Amino acid sequence: MDWNHYRFRSLWPLPAPPAAVYAALERAEDYPRWWPQVRAVARRDDGTGVITIRSALPYSLTSTVRETRRDPAAGVLEVTLSGDLDGWARWTVTPGGPGTLARYDQDVRVCKPLLRRLAVPGRPLFRLNHRLMMRAGRRGLRRRLEAV
Repeated sequence: MDWNHYRFRSLWPLPAPPAAVYAALERAEDYPRWWPQVRAVARRDDGTGVITIRSALPYSLTSTVRETRRDPAAGVLEVTLSGDLDGWARWTVTPGGPGTLARYDQDVRVCKPLLRRLAVPGRPLFRLNHRLMMRAGRRGLRRRLEAV
């Protein structure tokens, strides 16, 4: 087992139409306004930027993000990551119940040296840290969508 490899899936039921959810998710530069753990997003050009995240544990992760797919008709936003995290992440936005289901899938390898050294004992905490971050993101996006 590669202790530095992670696969995550989060499902966010949201009380807004799919087009509104997609529009919010495609504006990554706005994430710090509603997602507390997304500390900074700096666009380099139309398809590339740098993101810094920090959740409950006392470390930040910074990665370059490159857009690989933007498909509003299919509800898909996909990026590759390189830096402290290498891999990919994808949002898939679909109608769900009275609103929308936003599905987040991520497949990454941790490259930050300290986290690599703590891979085995830290893995349960790293996974919990991710869950806390995603829970806060869902709450923040929900509040943002309700305010619009």
